[in-house]
Amino acid sequence: MHDPTPDTSLGSFAAVLAGELPGAWTSTYHPDRGGNNDHSALTDRVWDMNDVADALAKHTVDHCAVLTRDDGTRLFVADPLGHGEGYLIAAIAPDDAPSEAFHGVREPDGIAAVADPFSAAEDVTHDLLPRYDKALAQVRGNAARLAARPAAEQERLVMTWSGEAIVVDKPDRADVTQALTDHGFVFAPDRNVFELSGDDTAHQAASVRATGDRLSELGIDTVLRHPQTRPALGTAPIPPPGPPATSPHRGR
Repeated sequence: MHDPTPDTSLGSFAAVLAGELPGAWTSTYHPDRGGNNDHSALTDRVWDMNDVADALAKHTVDHCAVLTRDDGTRLFVADPLGHGEGYLIAAIAPDDAPSEAFHGVREPDGIAAVADPFSAAEDVTHDLLPRYDKALAQVRGNAARLAARPAAEQERLVMTWSGEAIVVDKPDRADVTQALTDHGFVFAPDRNVFELSGDDTAHQAASVRATGDRLSELGIDTVLRHPQTRPALGTAPIPPPGPPATSPHRGR
């Protein structure tokens, strides 16, 4: 029968450890909760591909503790999850970084620490935390570059005049193709382009504007390239001035 009394030795160890680490740390103990524990939200974020990950894969976590630094950095503390003494301590990956930000970043693998929290604090401070802080800085930097990329490298669609028509190279994206066909562009397979007829310039102008609005919703800029001498869409060309009138009474 399950013993409802939680084992607080791990909680006590984690609390003392938090007070010995550099910086401001707090400790939160996560008990078994009557045998119906579900600590997967924590174990799934353990940032380790070595001994701690292996232990988590082979054993169920009945209880654990989380140390949190004032900047949001977190450490996972658990029993050895098998035969042995002491505790397993590992980094917890940040929740607010996209998965792409972790690409190319080496995991700051955890450690097996002795049951003495003062000795464990030395190992965490000089072994785990330097790796953790380095990996975390790399992830934060990657995330910042990913966030800035859309503004710097926003996708662009170019519309080009071809005679009286406007043509667009066949796009790779189905949603862009749909936007073109929805607003009057017709695919020309012999040229592998989409073409918007210029038979009705007012309709052509409205189609270009509507297509640009739709593409903007998809995060795509629209550029219309045309000769400088061509009149703007929806306007009539200005006729050239006629020859100067000759007065019949002009003197010799």
